[in-house]
Amino acid sequence: MSVKIGVIQFPGSNTERETMMACQRAKMEPVEFLWNQATNNFSSLDGYIIVGGFSYEDRSRSGVIASLDPIIERIKEQANLGKPILGICNGAQILIESGLIPGVNNNDLVIGLTKNKQIQNGRVVGVGYYNTWANLLLSVSARTCAFTCNMKKDEVIKIPLAHGEGRFVMSSQLLDKLISNNQTVFRYCDENHKTNPDFPTNPNGSMFNLAAVSNTGGNVMAIMPHPERTTNGDALFNSMKKYILEKPEKRVSALSYKPKRRTVKNYKKPKCSTVWTVELIITDNEAETVQAALLKKGISSTVKRQTWWEIIAHGEKQSVLEKIDKTGELYNSNKEFLSNQSLENTSCSFLVIEKENILGRSKLEMLKNRFLIKNLKQIKHGIVWSFNLNQKNIERSADKILNTNIIYNPNSHECYRIN
Repeated sequence: MSVKIGVIQFPGSNTERETMMACQRAKMEPVEFLWNQATNNFSSLDGYIIVGGFSYEDRSRSGVIASLDPIIERIKEQANLGKPILGICNGAQILIESGLIPGVNNNDLVIGLTKNKQIQNGRVVGVGYYNTWANLLLSVSARTCAFTCNMKKDEVIKIPLAHGEGRFVMSSQLLDKLISNNQTVFRYCDENHKTNPDFPTNPNGSMFNLAAVSNTGGNVMAIMPHPERTTNGDALFNSMKKYILEKPEKRVSALSYKPKRRTVKNYKKPKCSTVWTVELIITDNEAETVQAALLKKGISSTVKRQTWWEIIAHGEKQSVLEKIDKTGELYNSNKEFLSNQSLENTSCSFLVIEKENILGRSKLEMLKNRFLIKNLKQIKHGIVWSFNLNQKNIERSADKILNTNIIYNPNSHECYRIN
């Protein structure tokens, strides 16, 4: 029997070749499938892999724009029928942003894959993009997941890792549910199979050392490292084939978990702080991509994006600000400028700040330790999204924008109204 696997690609995907080779090693037939092609024969495929890369150049947030494309609805239909669906790296981010992982009611967004942070003895020793070889421990019963049914519990595979936003974050209540449901499929471990939460064993700071999470049925899995880039990862593809040939008869049930109600409050800037808003001199492709994605969802708006830096300093504040400006650390004067433009003319504007302020903290350390700028107390980084809405009911349209999750993930970011 020929096993056909749809290899799903979005603009910016770049690991389709390695993925097709991995399928072929498992004696499966890979079928290239672009995000925007007709889906008439989509359901005839036996399984699907969303490949890694940088879909839509990671604009707004890794995976979020792709998660809003129409093909995702077709993937959800096939997932509910029990077909195996694997998301690798950026594909994992797409599955998380679409709500297919972990698969709660209505595919609500309850997990974040956010910026890496490397932790040793309670200290952040590194942030940002990181690539290495990682040991992955199969921490659930092998038969519970379509991509591990050819493996054994506690088996370890060593495969490459390469990402900047691969840190799993969620509520502790949800994590407990995932553990009890056997959805925490792979965890980062060391050579002795120990799951030490510190770097380098845990390369990105993920909760519970998570490297891969499945849905309740085990037929959908999001994995951040790259099993397709080495024969060490072939067990996942061989398992996928075995699962398909065994044809398990099941429909996938939703995970019983209700996230906290989302709240967007007005932002209160500390009185002692200085805010810099930075704009691009050149065209802002991120804003234009968000604008186009919203239009596909029936929301007509002109979108503007600004970088927000909130600086708190002691002593002679103006002198400190001038020193920061000269470093070029907070904006690139060749393509950006400090904006004094008021937000009063926009329909609505939102400030999105990462909960752990990783970038702000790293910039603070850089300015203090490398550039020796004294009297700096805090730097906070955020993004301002402004919308000029054409609809009559502004509040309803603003709610629609927020409900797409396109500008922030409530599990890893805070969102505030600023006008």
